[in-house]
Amino acid sequence: MNFAIIITICVLLLLAYAFTISSSKTKIPSVILLLLLGWVVKQITDVFHIVIPDLNSLLPFFGTLGLVLIVLEGSLELELNKKKLPFVGKTLVTAIIPLFVTAFVIGHFFYYFLDSSYKDGLINAVPLCIISSAIAISSVGHLNSFNKEFAIYESSLSDIIGVLFFNFIALNSVINLDTLGHFGLQILLMLLISFIASAFLAFLLSRIDHHIKFAPIVLLIILIFAISEIYHLPALIFIMLFGLFIGNFDELERFKAIQYLKPRSLDKEVKKFKELIIEAAFLVRSLFFLLFGFLMKTEDILNPHTFELAIGIVILIYLVRAIQLKIFKVKLMPLLYIAPRGLITILLFLSIPDDSKIPLVNKALIIQVIVLTALIMMFGLIFNKQEDPKDEGKGDNLKIDIDVPI
Repeated sequence: MNFAIIITICVLLLLAYAFTISSSKTKIPSVILLLLLGWVVKQITDVFHIVIPDLNSLLPFFGTLGLVLIVLEGSLELELNKKKLPFVGKTLVTAIIPLFVTAFVIGHFFYYFLDSSYKDGLINAVPLCIISSAIAISSVGHLNSFNKEFAIYESSLSDIIGVLFFNFIALNSVINLDTLGHFGLQILLMLLISFIASAFLAFLLSRIDHHIKFAPIVLLIILIFAISEIYHLPALIFIMLFGLFIGNFDELERFKAIQYLKPRSLDKEVKKFKELIIEAAFLVRSLFFLLFGFLMKTEDILNPHTFELAIGIVILIYLVRAIQLKIFKVKLMPLLYIAPRGLITILLFLSIPDDSKIPLVNKALIIQVIVLTALIMMFGLIFNKQEDPKDEGKGDNLKIDIDVPI
């Protein structure tokens, strides 16, 4: 039995790898195929009456671990310098505006039509309004540098801000100036922790000469994230800042404190660390979406009671996105399509307190929104005309080469 499980997992992950390397040719996001593969495996187990233990408890575990690795993977690939600040500001705004607009519109709908409190309406709406970096980052490998970096920054920032917004609403029974001040202090504390922890981890990376050196770094990153989450601190800020910090030593080399870390000799170690994180993110991300596909029920995908609401939410998502991209003079195609919902939506949905849950905002609605946005992205990328190499970096004079293999 043990060998059967090992063989099954190995075969599924090899298929996931095949989906990954073929996605640049087919333009089909690997997550669609992973969800479908997981669902097919579930049907096979039902047909042959294979007893599988309850795997629902594994979903939050793989989701949280995947979120850490995916945000770290994306931030390690980003360049940060003075020339990029306007671009970063633009992606920050384009991540914030649709998140808040769609959250308040959907939350007001839940409040007005589904007889919930306004706070509960917002809590249930926020997970539906966050771009999934897990899907977005893994689907833009064939786009030009500008679009790839835009998608990475926007989706990572959407994840971070979305989690901050969700926790702020869910963890505060009353929202006033005191809670806003407390929330601001939490962010400042997390920034301080991020600075100290990033410097310490970079020091370890430059000083450990044992042949096992990356595993303790990764474990410490996850440990700091988990402890910060226990105390309801915005831990994703630390993940992104750490990735930006060690991924941009060249830009920080002029500071004396950074020179102590020997940035030039550290470049080789950072490159190896990036490769490790990319490999680990692939494994965890693949396992998460395979598991989610396995746990999906056909009746949830085709649930007629939530389908109209799912369609309305998806229309609102892309309408708001089109308007804000136009306002900020960002070329609509193909970025308009890259607004999938996924891993973070599932994690936050599972985190909604029982007394705040709205019956119609159920697993069926979440699955339908995720599948619809992923399909829209897939068809948008398939039918998007081949990008002109001359457009490489168009818009912000970007000259980078981001290679995200999944």
